[in-house]
Amino acid sequence: MTDTEISVNHVEHETPLDAPPARVYDLIADVTRWPLMFAPCVHAEVLDHGPDFDRIRLWARTGDSVRSWTSRRRLDAAAPRIDFEQENSKPPLASMGGSWRVDDGRLVLAHHWSLSDPTPEAERWAADALDQNSNAETAAVRTWAEYGTDFDGLVFAFSDEVAIPASASAVYDFLHRSDLWPSRLPHVTELDLETVEASELTGGAEVQTMTMTTKGHDGSTHTTRSIRLCFPHERILYKQTAVPRPLQAHCGEWLISPIESGVRVVARHQVALAPDEIEDYFGAGTTILQARTKVRELLRRNSLTTLERARESLA
Repeated sequence: MTDTEISVNHVEHETPLDAPPARVYDLIADVTRWPLMFAPCVHAEVLDHGPDFDRIRLWARTGDSVRSWTSRRRLDAAAPRIDFEQENSKPPLASMGGSWRVDDGRLVLAHHWSLSDPTPEAERWAADALDQNSNAETAAVRTWAEYGTDFDGLVFAFSDEVAIPASASAVYDFLHRSDLWPSRLPHVTELDLETVEASELTGGAEVQTMTMTTKGHDGSTHTTRSIRLCFPHERILYKQTAVPRPLQAHCGEWLISPIESGVRVVARHQVALAPDEIEDYFGAGTTILQARTKVRELLRRNSLTTLERARESLA
């Protein structure tokens, strides 16, 4: 089949809005928050940017797998509108692009795409994946935009770092072999791990799917599920796909860098609180600021415990 014979498909998904268009535009333009806002998005990076364009790399769940791609975007805050086009669509896609726009009180997400091998199965896969992800994404933008002035308080980030006198490969192995954490970490009681090898489809990342049960200081247990993107000896990115209360979303990174005495490991967290859960979980009268402090303490305790155990076992 020649390029001129490839059939291009079009579809639009929309949702009504009750929020300032500028706020909606800012949410869509800032891809670094997408893993918190969009359930299918695992990780997002800005590779290049200018006053009216950027180039981004995304990792996202499509169906039962995690796929990665890069896209170029044209940004028009005045419209407001953002156009995007994938640079490296992978089979069964031959191309994928579209636009976000705010139009007369509606948020519209439009897509155009073509298939490298337009079989009924591929057409059904593309249509189902677009419907599922697009409906989830437009609904998420509407929800986040309508948080209003509470938005900046609900979303926060923080990091800690620990120096470990060991090689990058040894530290990476400790963090990577999460299947061994129940015997290595006091707060982990159970862990189930599935792994998909790195490939071009996954953007060079080994993909781990992890279900973990942890025990709190008060004896309570919490079960979370995460997707992890593993890049040997350098970093592990993760997103929790099932989070404990009172979180709405949580993602982060283990970043390993060499120093003279070994390695420095940075544990980064990005968090979105669920506003309707705060008082129910922490007690009546708990403010967003107080909830942020409590959540930060809980997450920091677990990540620092993991790094301290790594240092103890590798030193």
